[in-house]
Amino acid sequence: MLRAPLLAAARSKRIRALVEAVPATRSVVRRFVAGSETADAVRVARELAADGRRITLDHLGEDTADAAQAAATVAAYEAVLTALAAEGLAEGADVSVKLSAVGQFLPSNGEDVALENARKICAAADAVGATVTLDMEDHTTTDSTLGILRELRGEYPWVGAVLQAYLRRTEQDCRELAGPGSRVRLCKGAYAEPESVAFQEKSEVDKSYVRCLRVLMAGEGYPMVASHDPRMIEIAAALAEEHGRTDDDHEFQMLYGIRPEEQARIAASGARMRVYVPYGDEWYGYFMRRLAERPANLAFFLRGLATRS
Repeated sequence: MLRAPLLAAARSKRIRALVEAVPATRSVVRRFVAGSETADAVRVARELAADGRRITLDHLGEDTADAAQAAATVAAYEAVLTALAAEGLAEGADVSVKLSAVGQFLPSNGEDVALENARKICAAADAVGATVTLDMEDHTTTDSTLGILRELRGEYPWVGAVLQAYLRRTEQDCRELAGPGSRVRLCKGAYAEPESVAFQEKSEVDKSYVRCLRVLMAGEGYPMVASHDPRMIEIAAALAEEHGRTDDDHEFQMLYGIRPEEQARIAASGARMRVYVPYGDEWYGYFMRRLAERPANLAFFLRGLATRS
C-alpha cells in the first residue's frame, strides 16, 4: 500500500527537501549508499572484494537537463574507474550508468549527447578491464536506452543492459537480447508504471520474472540475476543447472546494504555475486525507491530516525 506514495515522493522536490533537512537521514542512508565521494566507492569495493564479492558502481543522479552536469557525471565515472585501477580493483568491475544522467533528456540532441557520453565511459572502462551496464529507468526511456545499447555494442560488445520483469514487453526483449556475448541484468523494476505497460500484482511480476529467466538461461548470453527473493534465486540456480551453465557464465546481483549475509554466502559457494553500490550526493531518488521496494527498509529507516534524532 505504501509503494505508490513512496514512488511519487521520489520525484517530489518538496518532500525531498523535508527528508534531507532531517539531520539523522544521512547516517541512515549510509546503509544503502556508500558515501558521497570516489574514495567512499573505492573503500566499499575493497571491502566487498575481500570476501569474493564483485561490484557495479552507480554514480547517483538522473533526469539531468544540463549539459555541464552530464559532462560532470562522465568525469565522475572516469575518476572512479581510474581510482579502482590504482587499487587493483578494476579488473572484472562494472559501472552502472543511467542515460538520463548523461544527457538523454537534454532538449536538443539528448540521445546523441547520451550516446557520446556513454561511449566515453565505455572507453574508460575498457582501458582498465571493467565493463559498463546501462541502467533502465521508467518505460518511456526503454526504446531509447535499447537503441543506444545497440550503438555501443557495435564498438563495445560487452556493454550490458537492464531489463525489468514488471514490464509486459520484457519477455520479448529478453529473447532479442539473449544472443552470444549479451549481458542482461534482470530485475523486477522499481518505478511507478501504468497497468497498460506493466504488471501490477506481485504474483504477476514474479511469473514474468521466471519466464524471462527461462529465456535468458536458455540463451547464449550472460544472465545477471538481480533479486533478493530467495525463491527467485533458487529458481535461477535450478535453471542454470538445467541448461548446463557453470559458475562463470551467469551471476547473481543484490543491492548494497540488503541481505549482506546472503551475498557473502552466495560468493562463498563459488557462484558469482555482484553488489550494486551507489555513491554520490544525489541519493534521494534512489533511496526512496529502495524504501518502496521493501517494507522492511522503511521500518529500518524510521527506527533509525527515531534512535538518531
